[in-house]
Amino acid sequence: MTVRRMFLPAALAVFTASGFAGLIYESIWSHYLKLFLGHAAYAQTLVLMIFMGGMALGAWIASRLSPRWANLFLAYALIEAAIGLAALAFHPVFVTVTGLAFEKLFPALGSPLAVHIAKWLIGAALILPQSVALGMTFPLMTGGVLRVVPQRAGYAIAMLYFTNSLGGAIGVLASVFYFIPLVGLPGTLAAAGVVNLAVAAAAIMLPRTRASGAAATASTTAGAPVPQLRLLLAVAALTGMSSFMYEVGWIRMLALVLGSSTHAFELMLSAFILGIAAGGLWVRGRMDTTSDTVRLLAWVQLAMGMAALATLPLYGETFGAMEAVLHALAKTESGYLAFNVVSHALCLAIMFPAAFCAGMTLPLITTSLLRRGATERAIGQVYAVNTAGTIAGVLLAVHVGFIFLGLKGIIIAGAVVDLALGAALLAVSPGGSQPRRLAWPLAAAVSGAAVLGAMLFVHFDALLMASGIYRDGERLPPDQRVLLELHGKTATAAVTGSAHGISVRTNGKVDGTVIMDGGVPVTDEITMTLAGALPLFLAPQARHVANIGFGTGMTTHVLLASSTIERVDTIEIEPAMVQAGELLRRANWRALDDPRSRFHFEDAKTYFAAHQERYDVIVSEPSNPWMSGVANLFSLEFYRDVRRYLRPGGLFIQWIQLYETTPKLAATIVAALEENFPDYEFWLANNNDLLIVAVNGGTVPVPDASAFDNPALRKELERFHIANLDDLALHRVAGRAALAPYFAAFGVPPNSDFFPVLELNAPLARYMHSYTSDLAVLAQSPVPVLALFDARGRQPDPARLTPGERGWLTRAAWVRQAGDIREYMRSGSQKALVPFNVELATDLVLVRAALVDCKIVLPEFVLRQKLADLARFVSIHLPPEVATSFWHELGAERCGARVSEANRRWLRLHRAVAAGDGGAMARAAQAIMEAEPDLEARFFGHALAAFMAGSILTDRRDAALGAFGKRAGRLRTAPEWEPVFRFLIGQADWGLTNVGGPVR
Repeated sequence: MTVRRMFLPAALAVFTASGFAGLIYESIWSHYLKLFLGHAAYAQTLVLMIFMGGMALGAWIASRLSPRWANLFLAYALIEAAIGLAALAFHPVFVTVTGLAFEKLFPALGSPLAVHIAKWLIGAALILPQSVALGMTFPLMTGGVLRVVPQRAGYAIAMLYFTNSLGGAIGVLASVFYFIPLVGLPGTLAAAGVVNLAVAAAAIMLPRTRASGAAATASTTAGAPVPQLRLLLAVAALTGMSSFMYEVGWIRMLALVLGSSTHAFELMLSAFILGIAAGGLWVRGRMDTTSDTVRLLAWVQLAMGMAALATLPLYGETFGAMEAVLHALAKTESGYLAFNVVSHALCLAIMFPAAFCAGMTLPLITTSLLRRGATERAIGQVYAVNTAGTIAGVLLAVHVGFIFLGLKGIIIAGAVVDLALGAALLAVSPGGSQPRRLAWPLAAAVSGAAVLGAMLFVHFDALLMASGIYRDGERLPPDQRVLLELHGKTATAAVTGSAHGISVRTNGKVDGTVIMDGGVPVTDEITMTLAGALPLFLAPQARHVANIGFGTGMTTHVLLASSTIERVDTIEIEPAMVQAGELLRRANWRALDDPRSRFHFEDAKTYFAAHQERYDVIVSEPSNPWMSGVANLFSLEFYRDVRRYLRPGGLFIQWIQLYETTPKLAATIVAALEENFPDYEFWLANNNDLLIVAVNGGTVPVPDASAFDNPALRKELERFHIANLDDLALHRVAGRAALAPYFAAFGVPPNSDFFPVLELNAPLARYMHSYTSDLAVLAQSPVPVLALFDARGRQPDPARLTPGERGWLTRAAWVRQAGDIREYMRSGSQKALVPFNVELATDLVLVRAALVDCKIVLPEFVLRQKLADLARFVSIHLPPEVATSFWHELGAERCGARVSEANRRWLRLHRAVAAGDGGAMARAAQAIMEAEPDLEARFFGHALAAFMAGSILTDRRDAALGAFGKRAGRLRTAPEWEPVFRFLIGQADWGLTNVGGPVR
């Protein structure tokens, strides 16, 4: 008796674990399949069709076979074990099969259509069997339970639906917030597989009814028609369709409030499933006690439609809530945790009521059929048609709803379906009293009024939706207008702005801003212009170019300024972005009108695999990596594939945003590049955007000045004051020899499709407004480490720079200031002091009076400080020969008697650093550290950095590391030196671990 009493709780616990693993599979398998099939709208639909279609097929198979099986728990256990074993084998099978497809099969097929068909067939083969098996689990478990406790059929069905859904909601969150960060996609699959094997073992031990009982259950009313069978199956299909129309619409709507990160999407999915689970829990005690489950189902359908309509006016309030939350929360890790909790609450506020009703529908439909004499076959039939309905719902929402109905229209259309179902069910349920007979026309009238009210009186605020409020909690100012809003299949594109400037936005996030009135350009313009111009300088003979991501269209536009280029293939996943680009014709007309410009609305990986072309240049300018799916364009596997489609010596240009990221995250990208490209260089388009130029074999070419002979290109660059190679050199940071060891020193793994460290951590960096400032620190270090370790670098000459303010690039001001300082120190002209602020001008006058004119004697500590400032202002910002001359002039012997021995040591160090003389640097720095053991931390850091740099340059890396190990404790109060020492430690370690030198 005790065993029988514990049976149902045990079965529910088993099915909770099954749901936990099942939703992990849905998330992870979909992720794997999108890596292979791509993220385009049709590919995402195909993934859904394979997965959900397989589940529908599995449920249908179970409905046909389960009545013939005596032991459903044994069948269930075998299915769960098969799913678990498949999960353990999935990753190596996926890597092997897809690798062979890319390397052998696709190149041999010869046509894009053949490649697409092959990809679809392979994708189906990879997950369809497991999807079919997953679809069989609910009918088998439910049938097995009902054979044991047939007297509590309604309660048991509702509780199984609840526990399985609850496990799924937990599994979604555990997957993205725990398992994937800990063990990656392969480890997460393996963990789910272990859970399935444990579920299988537990299921075998569940008690079962006698075989005769099973046979009786299977044969009851066999062959007799079941009243309202077709009607209720149609309701199951249509309510599944409406539910997923809601889900797709709400996810897009909430992406404009919460952002489009993976974390946000999983929170939305969890909220929807949690609502479904709660609905199953609530209805569990009511199905066995209510006399008419069909009538109850009718009221549930009506409530679901009304709840869906209620989300439309509520939606506008979620923006205000997010605004208040972001202003209240600290920009810390704990603040981000609170942000996610609030985000989940907002998802529940929108999704929970209608999902709650949706969670009641399947238990009610199944119980209604069983009451009408249906066999356990009905369990699988209901599940199968409901799952098929969800496929139809997604297809309608994505491929019809977004384009023709808009976000509001999708929700209203789903509500119309549910309200019509509710009214129809009331109409066919037995009448009785007059109030019951009047219920359906009254419900129809109220429903019609509600739908009409939603259509006429609820309006979404397009400016609010385009504001990207999830980034900083700020709304767009009233002077901004929404010039265009397009709900595409994969994202919502909007164009906002005024007569002065226009911004193109994806799900509220700005992808590019263009000044339309010819005023001072903004940072996005120089980034997209330089991304298009660099290939014309570095690969002037390039003929075929691919550009990943349309953005504003400026990059393609600038590329086509070259008459040498024969074709530019722009690969854009969302057609709405190109439609939005029509409003920016002043800046992108070649991209839209030039016959050499071709658009391919496709995922980049899929496009390259299908067309099998090789390019001279590939430019990748994706959106920020915190957006779901974008981080795959910064991965180890993507860079491996890109090399496959580059000609020998071809160039790859990668745009990396330095804002909303951290040095460690940037290091994961560089690590992925390092494993695939033999050489690369770093260019700063502006203070916030990095361009990495990588080469497929050999070394990155030097810029060809003949590109300036092209009048079309000159015109594009003149707004940014780029008219010669010195202007261009302002944007070059350093090459691989200098910065690869630096990023390697972070010790982080490369970003990978299977271990997506970038995608999982970038949302936190976005929330905290993180910024990768290390390159700026290195570029302004008084020990010019970038110049010292970049043999191919070229410092721009301030005298040759084109006049003009470059507010987007701080380095330009530093270089010009360095030239002005040198001019004053040489001439002593009062006019030469005009560009400086009062403090700097005063310092320069004092230093010149002390070291050039020999008129005054500055206190030792004052002069030391002024010399350190000059090193920061001058040494890294002038060509080496000019910087060396500057320090020799300051160290003239005529003032030597007025300078203390301590400062003479510093002057020797500054001269050695400017000259790049490693031996002299190490000797001068060592002399300072030995003679002045009590130096302040900032000056000690300067001397230690110079000693380490000199030692490394003279191949004494052990000495450099040893000095740092002994003296690092003194640097705790000088955190500004941290990036410099990481750079030097990276150089020392790189040289020791990479035999043959720092560059392969």
